[in-house]
Amino acid sequence: MTKETDNIMDRNLVLDIVRVTEAAALAAERQVGRGDKVTADQVAVDAMRDALNALDIQGRIVIGEGERDEAPMLYIGEEVGTGKGPKVDIALDPLEGTDITAAGRSNALAVIAMTDEGGFLNAPDVYMQKMAVGPGIDPNILDLDAPVADILQRIADEKNDRIEDLTVCILERSRHEDLIHDVRASGARIRLIGDGDVSAVIATTDPQKTGIDVYIGSGGAPEGVLAAAALQCIGGSMLGRLTFRNDVERARAEKWGIADFNAVYTTDQLAKGDNVIFAATGVTDGTMVRGVRRTPDGAKTSTLVMRSKSGTVRHIEATHNFARKTWWDKY
Repeated sequence: MTKETDNIMDRNLVLDIVRVTEAAALAAERQVGRGDKVTADQVAVDAMRDALNALDIQGRIVIGEGERDEAPMLYIGEEVGTGKGPKVDIALDPLEGTDITAAGRSNALAVIAMTDEGGFLNAPDVYMQKMAVGPGIDPNILDLDAPVADILQRIADEKNDRIEDLTVCILERSRHEDLIHDVRASGARIRLIGDGDVSAVIATTDPQKTGIDVYIGSGGAPEGVLAAAALQCIGGSMLGRLTFRNDVERARAEKWGIADFNAVYTTDQLAKGDNVIFAATGVTDGTMVRGVRRTPDGAKTSTLVMRSKSGTVRHIEATHNFARKTWWDKY
């Protein structure tokens, strides 16, 4: 990336991507609690796509809603933006937590990350085994194959805590029954979540606020890349390994350039470089940001936006006046 392009990334895109996640969150919020996750996801996708295409970028989606035949919009490989400005790779989830939104529960987000070309792992839509911690923990103590009790003891030692003082966040899934048993047997506490593991990984970066010290378990690989992008900006460490249920998923991985099916990826390998920018706007209230709040004239949004180059973390509270805009009438 040239110095000129680097300056463009610094000057414009940090706030531009906030507008993108705000658009998706405002559209999705109208579907909160309505029990229709498909519509909630679709309106978020539509709004995010419109906002992206207004940006002066040459954008390519590498983590999106699926492959072209599976997703009519924001599919992997889709080009977005005006075609002017820097070339960037984009990872996104217009609505992280579709079930959460449909049910009106906490921690639904609109999420996006950008970086230089080739900066994100081209993760196929399969599961990923994940382990994540916040800043101040030596990443070398993490190990996806070691007994979980050993890992938790190492983390407790790093934090000068007892293992009983740790809280581990895990997706509540049947595939995690053994993991849950082993974590409890170690003496650590567990916070089970129904969905939203990007938010859960980010929560490990501020355990005093969120009460979460560690994230462990398997979830979507695309979400793993998004979470790694956030950690690259705010600090923290993550390991990820793709897991496959059948040959169809392995073939999908090969298509996107995955050669080693057993590779363990670090934060830098999932989302590398000094030019990662990340934004997440709350759809519903969560551990890191508040959800959309309706006002008589519009709405208020809360967004977390970060840059890896500077380590800057901004919390942006925006007031949107609906009387002066009409784009969301489509949703």
